[in-house]
Amino acid sequence: MALWSRIRNVFRGDHLNREIDEELESHIQEAIEQGRDPLEARRAFGSALRHREGSRDVKLVVWLESLRADAIFGWRQLGKTKVTSAAAILSLALAIGACMSAFRLIDALLLRPLPVANPERLYDLWRQGIGPDGKPHTFDEWAYPDFQLMRAAVRNQAELIAVSRAEPADLTYKSDQEIEKAYLQYVSGWMFSTLGVRPALGRVFSENDDLRPGGHPYAVISHNYWTHRFGQDRNVVGRTFHMGNELYEIAGVTEAPFTGTEPGTMVDIFVPTMMNPVVIRNDSTWHRTLAIVRPGAALEPIRQKLDATSRSFEEERAKGFLGMSKEDLDQWLNQTVLLEPAATGVSDLQSETRRPLAILGVLVALVLLVACANVANLMTAQASARSREMAVRVSIGGGQGRLVQLVLVQSAWLALLAAAVGGLSAWWSGPFVVSMINPPDNPPRLRLPADWRVLGFGLALALGVTLLFGLVPALRASSVNPVSALKGGEHPHSKRRLMHMLVAVQVAFCFLVLFVAGLFVTTFKRLSYQPTGFSADQVLVLDTVARNPQPMEFWDQAAEHLRSLPGVDTVALADAPLLGGSSWNNFVSVNGGTSNGILSYMRGVSPGWLEAMKIDLKDGRDFRPSDTDPGSALVNETFAKVYFEGADPVGKAFDLATNEGARLRYQIVGLVRDVRYRNLREPILPQFYVPFHSVDASGALGKKARATLLVRTSVAPRSFASVLREEVPRARPEFRVSRIRTQLEINRSHTVRERLLATLALFFAIVALLLAGVGLYGVLHYSVLQRRREIGIRIAVGAQAGGIARLVIADVFSMVLFGSAAGVGLGMMSVRLIESLFYQVKATELQMLAIPALAILAGALLAALRPILHAVRIDPSSMLRAE
Repeated sequence: MALWSRIRNVFRGDHLNREIDEELESHIQEAIEQGRDPLEARRAFGSALRHREGSRDVKLVVWLESLRADAIFGWRQLGKTKVTSAAAILSLALAIGACMSAFRLIDALLLRPLPVANPERLYDLWRQGIGPDGKPHTFDEWAYPDFQLMRAAVRNQAELIAVSRAEPADLTYKSDQEIEKAYLQYVSGWMFSTLGVRPALGRVFSENDDLRPGGHPYAVISHNYWTHRFGQDRNVVGRTFHMGNELYEIAGVTEAPFTGTEPGTMVDIFVPTMMNPVVIRNDSTWHRTLAIVRPGAALEPIRQKLDATSRSFEEERAKGFLGMSKEDLDQWLNQTVLLEPAATGVSDLQSETRRPLAILGVLVALVLLVACANVANLMTAQASARSREMAVRVSIGGGQGRLVQLVLVQSAWLALLAAAVGGLSAWWSGPFVVSMINPPDNPPRLRLPADWRVLGFGLALALGVTLLFGLVPALRASSVNPVSALKGGEHPHSKRRLMHMLVAVQVAFCFLVLFVAGLFVTTFKRLSYQPTGFSADQVLVLDTVARNPQPMEFWDQAAEHLRSLPGVDTVALADAPLLGGSSWNNFVSVNGGTSNGILSYMRGVSPGWLEAMKIDLKDGRDFRPSDTDPGSALVNETFAKVYFEGADPVGKAFDLATNEGARLRYQIVGLVRDVRYRNLREPILPQFYVPFHSVDASGALGKKARATLLVRTSVAPRSFASVLREEVPRARPEFRVSRIRTQLEINRSHTVRERLLATLALFFAIVALLLAGVGLYGVLHYSVLQRRREIGIRIAVGAQAGGIARLVIADVFSMVLFGSAAGVGLGMMSVRLIESLFYQVKATELQMLAIPALAILAGALLAALRPILHAVRIDPSSMLRAE
């Protein structure tokens, strides 16, 4: 019989039995028709049951039939213990859902290849060296002139592609007041053809679209942007938009699903690299360099060529540095070019979340193990209750493999149902966790498809969970001694030992989760209260832009107009907000000497900026309206320590070098308090502040196309935001506000990762504690039921309630202590792997160890309360009568 027919017969059930019975009856009737006596014919034919079973073995797949029968029996068993089964399914579903959510995030960010041709041959160029702070430093940003030299050097072995970081850009399709934001990326004109990305509409760039600086105002939009912004309007090709003072024409739409090379960011608009205003500057590193290695080319020769070319470029550029010593110059130039695989793309979100996501994966895996140990205890207890049933099955010929299959199939039902519920929770929780990764005003844009990869992981997880919590109980159940079990006897401690061991495993993993959660929560708390050196309360940050650079007096007029509004305390101008993410640095020399190789960081600010940010002026004066850049400067305390050995710097001077090699001299007019410049984790940097008003070489005031207005209000800042957005263009129609934030929101954006880790770790810690508590309760309850006759006898001979309580919890609580000790050891070992994620927290702090221990102790006592009460209330006379 054909295999497919045999498989189909497995699911025909009674219909197949009727067919077999009819066939057997036809043989008997044939014998009768030949003249044989009916009774003799039936006796000669033999056992109908034996023939039916033999015929079934021929007509169907035996092992599949047994599996089907076990599946039906297992489903009925679940129905008999609805409450227990529901608790097990919910416990597993919570853990499986967390695992699937974590996988969706990790897969989307770190594992899923880009939808391009030959992603396995895609690499990202990095540089590794010693940073200005004397510590190892890696970065992947390049100056475009350096990129051009490197591309020419390896043209026959690899194709290099320049791609900037995708960032929000202000653009208008109609009037200047109807401003929109879109994620824009500068890319090499040959990127699309090299990556095999074709147009869905119109055309994509070619190398001819990326030849002359400022000479190619064309744009290609992504399919995703075309869909949600234009509704897939096929007339979009040829439309124009303004960005800055350039008018761009849309040349085409990329095919789906390509949205750029940065996981976590969906690029809306691609423009040629030659349209970047700093493309020809050799001191501006602003783009990544991707390399597509040609088939058969070796990586190391390519890397060596790139390394030599880049070093030559940096040596030439370093000639403009201010009197840098040979030692500092050698340290600066001692950089190594690296080629890192980039099949999954490359983005800041990847590098920032790689380790947090790995830790998230470990935490959910630990929660899953706790849940599996919990259900394994449940299955062990059920196996003990079914020992007589198993004994009967063995007595009538059931083999060990058949019994293992029976219990594993029931475990598989639990796992599959839990995986289904967990999959539904992962469908919701995955996007929710993504929304917590970045600040609300800049959410990550990440595709989380539910495709075969996610389905395959879910099925593999269900299989793994089945084996984790079902295999040991299945083996225990299948190894039953039928004689002993049918007499009602078994080893009094065999089952309890296994369950106690599982309790220890649960407690150890639970302690580890609680321990790590405590470290993350403490890190978030301490980082959140990290002093910044300025007051962020009541400050609104208005990022303001103009189509063309505007005179300084126009900016002053806008600030003066805002000062006149009721509810405004003070207004100041700056090139960017503190902790805003942008940085501006250079090497400084003092008294005409050489630079010490330490980078100093700058901000351009107006008079009144110190007052607006409430930064203390330690000595000297604030800027005056007549101060210009270059000319006057304010320096912080760290700058004074680094360059003047802590002496009063007011009245002294320092020099900067320009890109053209000229020296700019600054006179220090004030000393200000140290403040946080870029982020909350790094040490205080040497900083100096220059006047917002700048002058060119001829002494004429310069112009600016963008600036930040800092407004300190006496009312709730957010309630005042819409008013200020309207008032800025009312003061000067050339200006428009592209973005409004509070300084507090900017500060809090630096703890988003820590807040996410603390929240998720705390959630998983609570789940693990609940699961461990439920598991402990189950073990104690089972222990009391198994020992109720012994407890009744002890009570009858005068045992006190305290003694009974100690009897009930002694063995289990020793496992709790053992598990906690193991958890401490695991925590101390694991914390070394992730200590860089913590801030001013030591794993050996007393509270880091005491909190998990107290939580587990409290949970254990709560779990033990009901079993203890049940034990001390046992009626000894009823137990003895029952025996």
